[in-house]
Amino acid sequence: MLLGFLPADEGTVRVDGIEARDFIEREGVSYLPELMTIPPHWTVESALDRLAVLNGIVPAERLAARERVIEATGIGEHRRKRLKTLSKGNLQRLGLAQALLVDRRVVVFDEPTHGLDPVWTARFRELVAGLRRADRAILIASHNLDELERLCDRVAIVDKGRIQRIVDVREAAGASGAPRRWRLRAQAGVAALAAQFAGAVVSGDAVECEADLPGLNRGIAAAIAHGALVSSVSPAESSLEEAFRTAVAR
Repeated sequence: MLLGFLPADEGTVRVDGIEARDFIEREGVSYLPELMTIPPHWTVESALDRLAVLNGIVPAERLAARERVIEATGIGEHRRKRLKTLSKGNLQRLGLAQALLVDRRVVVFDEPTHGLDPVWTARFRELVAGLRRADRAILIASHNLDELERLCDRVAIVDKGRIQRIVDVREAAGASGAPRRWRLRAQAGVAALAAQFAGAVVSGDAVECEADLPGLNRGIAAAIAHGALVSSVSPAESSLEEAFRTAVAR
């Protein structure tokens, strides 16, 4: 509906106050689908050349646009390969490349890190950071909550076809008043650390417990006073994971 392919059954879908289809026809959109379906006998270069034509890039600018996105996505070594020979990760990088051919105000990524290795997952985060600007909307559809928490300002949690909650990621990350689950590790004194928290569960050198932030600090301080050597403290689940779990459960 946002891309203008389908009309809404109810309500309206607008981009910058304009009906979605009218906006897309006027300004275009940068779009990475979940599955890229490009003729497999095309090469990387020919695919980007053809997609540049479809994006309305004038002939004099097509070569520069193609080389810019090839460089940005690191697929230069594959430029003359046929698409049917590419790995899933390299096809995904080609998808990212075609989405970046033109500078658009609306960018939609559907499962953008699917198939990417850890290096290029991190590189994708850098690409998104470079796309950020005040007059641009970037939408990412993903099941990877860790990636969404790193990348997004707001996350809409959808379950059974409805938006259950919209989470302001920065506010959620800073909210520390309520008790939450924590995972603590100790190089020494694991038992002393676990003894400070009711219901704590010990697994090897790790202790999982529930506490608010002041209680967590008091318990750690008491454990250290009893000889514990605490090596790490982290939430057992991220604030976004917690919001997702509670929204879907409700």
